[in-house]
This record gives sequence, structure tokens and C-alpha cells, in this order.
Amino acid sequence: MANSIKKPCVPDELPIDIEWKGFVGLMGQASRAIARYDGTLNGIVNSAVLLSPITAREAVLSSKIEGTQASLVEVLQHEAGEAFEEEKTTDIQEVINYRRALLVAEDYLKDRPISMSLIRELHSILMDSVRGKDKTPGEFREDQNWIGKPGCSIKEARFIPPDPLIMQASLDNLEKFISNDMEDPLVQMAIIHAQFEIIHPFKDGNGRLGRMLLPLFLYQKKVLQRPVFYLSEYLEEHDDEYRERLLAVTESGDWPGWIEFFLKATIVQAERNTQKAKKIHELYERMKKDFVETTNSKYALLVLDAFFSKPIINASDFREKSSIATPMTAHNILKALKEAGLIMMLKEGRGQSPAVYALPELINVSEGREVFELETKGKE
Repeated sequence: MANSIKKPCVPDELPIDIEWKGFVGLMGQASRAIARYDGTLNGIVNSAVLLSPITAREAVLSSKIEGTQASLVEVLQHEAGEAFEEEKTTDIQEVINYRRALLVAEDYLKDRPISMSLIRELHSILMDSVRGKDKTPGEFREDQNWIGKPGCSIKEARFIPPDPLIMQASLDNLEKFISNDMEDPLVQMAIIHAQFEIIHPFKDGNGRLGRMLLPLFLYQKKVLQRPVFYLSEYLEEHDDEYRERLLAVTESGDWPGWIEFFLKATIVQAERNTQKAKKIHELYERMKKDFVETTNSKYALLVLDAFFSKPIINASDFREKSSIATPMTAHNILKALKEAGLIMMLKEGRGQSPAVYALPELINVSEGREVFELETKGKE
């Protein structure tokens, strides 16, 4: 007897009916956790510079969930001019595309709301010159897709998204729902993410785009001053439960189970993000003093900002980002910082290839582990 094929999912129409009483406690905890995180962001004067490493790490983690093998250090090394083999370079490009799409979206949302037009544009950026570039970037699918183990047939699929014939109506409904106001924006965000993943409107890249919608929605709703709240770390750690909760929505209408999972994820990750942002801010304030004392230069703070925006940087980019007048001044500053143990040289300059330097403490804080063993020379 032939295996029966699951029917394509028919997404629920939004908004859904919710028994709010069951979520009051979690909603309060999640709201307070997000507010603390936003308060931390508000206390950081140059947050675009200081939070650059957090954004870079989210791009790495979100891409990793989709199977890429690029690390944060490899991405930073690539941007500093390091060459990698083709497969690794493609992985790195996916991460770079993710970061670029976030910046485009942030600029777009300054005067326009999230729309399907923006989502298509972001998808086009995500798929630029990487795996999936042949899968109609920026265009909603016109064919039936399915989700399951790599290489599985539709008969073996774990989940079959909606038929393309009804998909556009679901997307129109989702777009309208995004622009509406619910009692709790975090619950609304949970529903938006699930519905987007259920619709699965593109042939590839749906996961990354669905995760990207989370901070963009909070930014649009003015819950956050900048779209830098990310859940990829938690979702990667709880991948099996994440997938089971989404599947339960489509198979048994278990929206409460999904919302509960999502609010718990928000609470945990908001606390993590708050602590990381604080550590990066504290590191910046401490290094501000160290850089001024070590370089005794008017460029000291520009130099520090250059390293925070690009924790691995080559000497040419360093001089440009620091606005240093002469190559000799830049060389002397780098030499002084290296001798003080504040930065490290990853690669010596040769011929036309500039030297590459790193700010190891910032990378270690961003990764939450010791990537680089810190030097103690020049420190007491």
C-alpha cells in the first residue's frame, strides 16, 4: 500500500482567540526582561558601535541553524582580507548578507512599517551570491515545498506548508496582523514568527528571515530603540522543542504551547543579551581609559571605536576608520597598543598585504568564551 501524502497546511487566520489569563505571569516577566534590556541599550551612547559584535554573532548563529559552518572569528578575518576556501567563503557570505539585510531593514523601518515588499527585499539580500541564489531570491514561491530530512520526498515530509494557491491570502493576512496592535506585543511577535514559518513563503531562507523579523517587529512597535534583540542562541539550544512546538500549532492548534515556549525563550535571551551588552559597555569604558593612557593620542577614542566596530581589522582599514592622518602615526599607535597587551597581531604585513590585528577581549566577551588567550604584558 502506497504511503499517503500529508495535505498542505491551511494556516489559521489571524488574529487567533487567546485566553490571556494563562499568560499573564510570563507576559509580565518577558516584558520586564525586555524593558531591562532596552534600558541597558539606552545607557549606551554609541550603541551602533558597541553592539556591532552582538549583531555579528547573531548573524553567525542564525546562519549556523541553517547549516553554515562559519565562526564569528572567520567572518571578521574574511572582512579583514583573509582568504578562505570556496565553501567556507560561501558560508561567510551568508553571515555578511544577514548583517547587511538587518541594516537595510533598520533604515527602511525609520519611516515605513514592515511589509511583504520589505520581506522580499530582505530575502533577495540574504540569498545574494550564496546557496539558494538559484531559488528565485526575493520572490514568493509558486511551487509546493515541504520540510523534512535532507533529500526526503514529499511522502516522507514532516510538514507541508500551504499550497501556493492559498499562500498569498495568508501572507496578506499576516501583513495586516503585523500592523495591528495586540494586548501584548511579545505575544504578537510569537504569533508572527510562527505564522511566517508555517507559511514558509520562499523556496529557501525562511528560517533566517523569520528570526530576523523578531527584532524588526519590536523596533517597529518601539519596544526597543534599535532592532538588536536576537533569539537564535536560545532557539539553537532548544531546536527540537522549537520544531515540535511549531508542528503542534499546525497539527492540533496548540498556540498556547507555542506562546508559552516563546515567552520563556524571550525571558532567558533578554537576560543574556542584557548581561552581554553590559559586559561590552563595561569593557568599552575600561578600555577607553587604557587606550588614552597607552597611546597618549588625540585619536585614542576613534581608535577604540574602530576596534569595537571591527574587532579584527587590517592596518589599512584601521587607519581609515580611525581618521589617522599619517601611516607612521597609525603604526606607532598599533605598536603601543600591542606592546601593552591591549590588541594582538594575527598576521604580519607582507608586501601589499597589510598586517591584521584583533581586540581579543571584545571577541571573548561577544562569544561568551575564551576564543583568544589574553596577553598580560603591560598589565598589572
